Amino acid sequence: MHTRPIQLTEVIYNAAERCFEALVTVHDEDSVRRYPCAIRAPITMSYAEAAEGLSRQALRRHTHRGGIFSEVARHVPAVRAGRRSFDPKNWLESIIQLAGRRAA
Repeated sequence: MHTRPIQLTEVIYNAAERCFEALVTVHDEDSVRRYPCAIRAPITMSYAEAAEGLSRQALRRHTHRGGIFSEVARHVPAVRAGRRSFDPKNWLESIIQLAGRRAA
């Protein structure tokens, strides 16, 4: 069984709907997806049980690719042009050593 890191954010209890709701982020090798999840439960349910139910629901949606989700693209840094970094000390020394000129 493959284990995926899961992150729960904004876990709330919606008293009008009598359910726990959260935004659950599932980190996979090639993607990061966020699923809005909700489980019907009494307010007396422990946070650990609610988190387990919300996580299970998000994993089920992630595995079967069902329901609403948002996908976060992985950031791949662009390769920059090969430019030397600016060294102010070397720059000042080159100005001072100019023949026939004054640095001030």
